Amino acid sequence: MRRQWLQPDWDPGLTVVQLPLEHLLDRGITSLLLDVDRTLLPGHDVRLPDAVMGWASAAQRHLRLHLFSNNPSRQRIQAVADQLGVSFTSGAAKPRRGALRRVLQELQVQPDELAIVGDRLFTDVLAGNRLGLYTVLVKPVKADGTPCPHDRVQRLERQLARLLGAEIR
Repeated sequence: MRRQWLQPDWDPGLTVVQLPLEHLLDRGITSLLLDVDRTLLPGHDVRLPDAVMGWASAAQRHLRLHLFSNNPSRQRIQAVADQLGVSFTSGAAKPRRGALRRVLQELQVQPDELAIVGDRLFTDVLAGNRLGLYTVLVKPVKADGTPCPHDRVQRLERQLARLLGAEIR
C-alpha cells in the first residue's frame, strides 16, 4: 500500500503547547524536530511565549529537541534555539530531504525514533513522511498557547490535501 504523503500520523487538533508527551513516548519517540514559525512562535517576535517555554521544558526532560525551520534567518532561529538550549536548522528547505538526513545523522537516531511537529501539511508533514518520521500536525499557536482561530493557510492546505486523497478532518 502506498503511503499518503500529506497524511499526518497524528492530527490531534491541538497546539504544540497542548500536546501530551505520553503519546509520543509510548511510540518510542526519543527526539523531536520542531517547526518554529506558527508552531512555537505566533508572530515575528523571537521571544518564546511562557506557555511554549513550559511545554518545551517538560518535553526536554524526556526527549531531545531540535528546531527545524524553513526560515532562512539563521540569526532568528538561533535566537529561539538559544532560549531552549537546543540545536537548530534554519533554511531547511522542507519538504526536501537533505537537511532532514543531516539531522538524523547528527542526532544519531533512526527515522522511527524521530517525530516532526509542525503546522503545515505541504512542508512539515510531507517532509517527515518522505523519510518515514512520525508526523504530527498541530494548530498554529497564539501567545497564550491556544490555537489561532483563523489560520487560512492551514485551512487551504487541509482542503487541498483532501482533494489529493488524504483523510484529513
